[in-house]
Amino acid sequence: MAHSTPLGDIVRAHRRTAGWSQERLAEESGLSVGTVRNIEQRGHARLETLSKVAAAFGLTTTELFASGAPLPVGEDSQNRQLLAHFRQALMPPVGIGPEPLTDPGEPEALPVVRRRIEDANQLYYAHRYDSAARMLPGLLRSAEAALVAAGDGEDRQEAVLVRADALFLAGKYLTQVRQYDLAYQAHTASIRLGRESGNMLTAATGVIGLCWLLLRQDRFDECEHLAATTAEAIEPKLSTASRGQLAAWGELHLRVAAAAIRNNRPDEAKEARRMAATAAAAIGVEHTDHRSHFACFGPVTAELKVVEDLALAGDHRAVLRRADDGLLSQSAMRKIGKPAENDYNRHRLDVAQAHVKLGSTQDAMDELVRIRTTAGEWIKHQPMARYIMEDILRTRKRTLTKEMREMAAYLDAHA
Repeated sequence: MAHSTPLGDIVRAHRRTAGWSQERLAEESGLSVGTVRNIEQRGHARLETLSKVAAAFGLTTTELFASGAPLPVGEDSQNRQLLAHFRQALMPPVGIGPEPLTDPGEPEALPVVRRRIEDANQLYYAHRYDSAARMLPGLLRSAEAALVAAGDGEDRQEAVLVRADALFLAGKYLTQVRQYDLAYQAHTASIRLGRESGNMLTAATGVIGLCWLLLRQDRFDECEHLAATTAEAIEPKLSTASRGQLAAWGELHLRVAAAAIRNNRPDEAKEARRMAATAAAAIGVEHTDHRSHFACFGPVTAELKVVEDLALAGDHRAVLRRADDGLLSQSAMRKIGKPAENDYNRHRLDVAQAHVKLGSTQDAMDELVRIRTTAGEWIKHQPMARYIMEDILRTRKRTLTKEMREMAAYLDAHA
């Protein structure tokens, strides 16, 4: 008798309600019978696979999610030790009295703390994650000390914004390395400080970071709603808005679209992509200004996300057709500007996946090698890269090359 799992039970119940056999579900979803059987028996699947099953039933993806006891967690003393300073900075002990139980230390001048935030941001974008991890906890404590020491008026206003920016950067880094509970603490604190200061751009930037975290956790309904309501609240007048305001508004619509497309809501995703394209067109170039808006946003970034939708829909030929064409061509990027490296590398993973699905394993390997060469630490934190490598291992008909074996070991990928 098949082992019962929460996800398997839900899929099986929907299939039986529809009066379908496993073969019929496989046909309707475009999956193999073996994949359907594996979902029902083992109770897990990649998100893209689960989305196809949900679409076959006419459901959103999240309607197939099931609650259940989490899988046993192995001993993880190394990560506990590596993250101890982050926890001290973000999650200090709280007692029954009003006084804080930890001393933030001597405050530094706000311009000094601001420069340290900019230095840490450069480390993050250079994929120097070890260096960023060593710097960020102390930076968070310095920003807290500066806020505690600030008086009223402009000094306090600037201290609040400095602390919010430090928290946002920490949240972004922690989301990247998949330390989600810590990242949530950082982002929500950043949003609250933005609200306290009355700086809606700072608060909205924190929301953008939190939405990315929600996407990473497959919390699509919450992500879409949070991004949409925030975009509505800060909607700028296109003729007078600053580039930072337009970028934040456009980024929020990218988050709406990303959540909607993953949740089998293509109409909502299409409309959100249209709004993001409107903001990008109003800016006209790729805009990066970490003092006003931490992300890079513009026409190229918006186009990358359109191609990502094609990848999620399984239209791999269209991905390859558009990957280096139009706004994504090298000539266009020389004119308009390049997107953030992380966004571009995520796009190239879509390209690598398309090559694998269409049988071009060596082309996929070329993409993985290029990304590893330019962003080795980044790619190690991308499950999609591991999935692509595992697909290469399964589908490669000839003997694996040395390069493939080394990449599999680097990504901890197994056939």
